[in-house]
Amino acid sequence: MDIKICELNKSYGKNLIFKNFNISFKSNKVNSIIGKSGCGKSTLLNIIASLVEKDSGEIIGIDKQDISYIFQEDRLIDWLTVGENLSLILKNFYEKEQVNYELKELLKKVDMDNYENQYPQSLSGGMRQRINIARAFAKPSKVIIMDEPFKSIDIKNKISIMNCFKTLLKNENRTVIFVTHDVDEAIFFNDNIYVLGESPVKIKGVFKENLYDNRENIIKLI
Repeated sequence: MDIKICELNKSYGKNLIFKNFNISFKSNKVNSIIGKSGCGKSTLLNIIASLVEKDSGEIIGIDKQDISYIFQEDRLIDWLTVGENLSLILKNFYEKEQVNYELKELLKKVDMDNYENQYPQSLSGGMRQRINIARAFAKPSKVIIMDEPFKSIDIKNKISIMNCFKTLLKNENRTVIFVTHDVDEAIFFNDNIYVLGESPVKIKGVFKENLYDNRENIIKLI
């Protein structure tokens, strides 16, 4: 089922962010949202995830219990091992005897199967983000929300981690809503791109086909 935001209104004091805003995200696709900093992208994600309360409007096709959230910062618990960080999520959805199996499978999928007993502070930023992604997939959610998770990662690791995420999605029926400021990150996933801008927020363009050919058109709208 597609996710629909209908007649959304949100303001902070006199600053009107959304006014009767409507957008629809396709199910089982990566829906990338791109636009200038401060244009309301992260606010929209936080409203969808019920982290920020909307003033009015309706969100159809999603419940906050259906969501996994990948933040820019990994938010791993430093005094727990990698395995313990992931098991903390897994044990909420699997029987005790299955948790260890699911843990090992997840670590293999993100190429971190040798790091189960390591603590997060001993890992590089790219490794920590791989575990952060694995943690999102540890929850059998219908929707994954991502707020610029690749922003602080060097280009070599970024490409590797984005490929890892794309591979994880292949065998999963998940809808992804992905905020980025980077056109090439949005194009990489080759699904839907929504360009947001203006104040209050408007959809300046929607791109669903020939994304590489439309790169310059997308950039012009940002």
